[in-house]
Amino acid sequence: MRRWLALLVLALSAQALAAERVVSLAPSLSEIVMELGAADLLVGLLDGGERPAALAQVPSVGRYGQLDMERLLSLKPDLILLWPGSVGPAQRAQLQRLNIPVYVAEPHNLEQLTTQVQAIAERLGRADAGRQLAERLRQRLAELRQRYRRAEPFRVFYQVWNSPLYTVGGGQIISDALTVCGARNVFDDLKLPAPQVSIESVLQRNPELILVSDQAQMDAWKAWPTMADRVRQVPDKGLERPSGQMLEAVGRLCQVIAPDL
Repeated sequence: MRRWLALLVLALSAQALAAERVVSLAPSLSEIVMELGAADLLVGLLDGGERPAALAQVPSVGRYGQLDMERLLSLKPDLILLWPGSVGPAQRAQLQRLNIPVYVAEPHNLEQLTTQVQAIAERLGRADAGRQLAERLRQRLAELRQRYRRAEPFRVFYQVWNSPLYTVGGGQIISDALTVCGARNVFDDLKLPAPQVSIESVLQRNPELILVSDQAQMDAWKAWPTMADRVRQVPDKGLERPSGQMLEAVGRLCQVIAPDL
């Protein structure tokens, strides 16, 4: 009986402390809130790209790198969800001094993503939904790892942009997605999230596959005939948003890398 009462008190306490007015400072974090069935708690968000229709009426607090602090404060949030890259260092420091709870989310791999989904769910009073979603994500992740595991991973260059040429470093979650698909980022030794590289360095590392996001980037590689037949297009923008939907985007990435499996 005492144990049951203690658990009840803990549950009631968690519910009482759950956030009721949430500002999201990244599209991926807004998606997680929606996936947890808590979109009604969003009172503000930072714009970046096209909004989901369900969030069309949520007030804006600015755009990437241009946070409107006065607007944010006027919304009286009791929780701020922050991806560090969404605002500059000065405003990040300012947010930490506001005496408003801030949850910082920057997963470097897919396992961390599932853990952060659960943590956000608890902050929102949606612990059960968070556990269920995290479990589904872990199961999907295990399925993909099992299906696409290779003794000798494909050597892959993942191109973020072409002018100048950018890729992803080893600590970036997309680099981990490549390993799930039985591949290895040829620039996984670089620590920056999005390092700039040269064509010469790509040629030197001799990737078996080059992954790009659009036709224009594919066409640009025709200038290097030895590489042109290695280029594959990955138009799925879901890889750029670490939320629950990213696992299915990873599945589509795996199909591009290893279509025969």
